[in-house]
Amino acid sequence: MKRLLAMTSLCIAALAAPVAALDLSAMSEAERASFRAEVRAYLMENPQVIIEAVNQMEARQADQQAQDDLSLVATNAEAIFNDGFSWVGGNPEGDVTVVEFMDYRCGYCRKAHGEVEQLLQSDGNIRLIVKEFPILGEASTISSRFAIATKLVAGDGAYKLVHDALISFGGEPSKAALARLADGLGLDGAAIIAGMGSDDVTREIAETRALAQRLQIRGTPTFVMGDQLVRGYVPLDAMQQIIDDERG
Repeated sequence: MKRLLAMTSLCIAALAAPVAALDLSAMSEAERASFRAEVRAYLMENPQVIIEAVNQMEARQADQQAQDDLSLVATNAEAIFNDGFSWVGGNPEGDVTVVEFMDYRCGYCRKAHGEVEQLLQSDGNIRLIVKEFPILGEASTISSRFAIATKLVAGDGAYKLVHDALISFGGEPSKAALARLADGLGLDGAAIIAGMGSDDVTREIAETRALAQRLQIRGTPTFVMGDQLVRGYVPLDAMQQIIDDERG
């Protein structure tokens, strides 16, 4: 706050006084004390100036972040939209692509899952890409390795079944528990468990993490919607508005 007051003081002084008067080093101690007292009195009488300055600064920072994110998406577009290994759902020929970086142990990813499903059901022209991005510890990594192994061993349809099951899975993802989960879905749990340690699984996670680092993604869920990078959970109506904006 002291730093903000100092910045605000300089701005006010720049509008109200000659340039020479802003050279505090040229002022006497009495002049500096008087100047500071005047600025303080002004701010105490007009505290909205501080709020306006903060709001303006935050707006400029948000605009700059949005522009930076557009550049990040454009620079990394091939890896985001066509990496050759991430699961693709929804309408593969959709006019807008939604990419989700997710972690099965993330509470907000779990909250977003149902809303993403509603979005796909209500809008048949969206292509969905899921990026396995486990960042919340060993349980997250095990879950992602199991999901990716399912895709490699049993195909995209099996991956979708396991993905939906893992996002609501409440227990610890031990290999025994995951094998039972797969068996319950009509899949070969033992074969999937055997594939979890493969180089292809390791490579997919590593490449997604490298992409996330380039995009400066530090949390889940994070979305790319069209050319917009959306950091954090967004409710269904906000997702729909972003999609409409992309089409517009």
